[in-house]
Amino acid sequence: MSRPRFSHTLVLSLCTLLSLTLLSTDASAQRFKVTVTNITSGVTFTPIMVASHKAGVKLFTLGTPASAELEQVAEAGDLSTLEASLKSNEKVLEVVDSGAPLPPGKSVTLTVKAGGQFDHVSVVSMLVPTNDAFFAVNGADGPDFFKHTVVYFSPAYDAGTEANDELCVNIPGPPDVCTGEGFNASRAGDGNFVHIHSGIHGIGDLSAATYDWRNPVARIEITRIP
Repeated sequence: MSRPRFSHTLVLSLCTLLSLTLLSTDASAQRFKVTVTNITSGVTFTPIMVASHKAGVKLFTLGTPASAELEQVAEAGDLSTLEASLKSNEKVLEVVDSGAPLPPGKSVTLTVKAGGQFDHVSVVSMLVPTNDAFFAVNGADGPDFFKHTVVYFSPAYDAGTEANDELCVNIPGPPDVCTGEGFNASRAGDGNFVHIHSGIHGIGDLSAATYDWRNPVARIEITRIP
């Protein structure tokens, strides 16, 4: 009785196909674990948002005006309008937030669904007490099959939507420091474009010795998990 013969080429092709299938399956069923650490000495982060999405989604572009949704975050720590906008975007897979402030020297971990083309990450939060400072990961590459963890360091950005007068009447928190206004639709008093924040200078109600920083302000570690 003759036995079936399989060529080396066929065997190699089947092995390659199996490997690609496993990689594809693995990539389509994963999550990103995002750990944010506040590395300032005196600044608090408002609740932190994390989103997983496709390439091309950006929270802002340096040198151009902030969106109204980002302005809400940077001036008031209000994530609701930005989260709603992202959730309605078909290029976004999942949006979550920490639901609580993050004090200096502390960390928080959030998990979002990822996989396939949804392999990018954005993170954002306001810095308080400031007028309109925030930190962000802005549409960055997430970890992949070959590099399971990536780390980003974020400077403090200035939304450019409110004058940095450092007066508590215009700063919403933290409540043990300032309890003033958050969002104000007027953009008078600043350049109306996103740029690197110059820090706290002690010109109003805030002590530079207590609340100033040297960039970066946040460490963001993103790990790929099954």
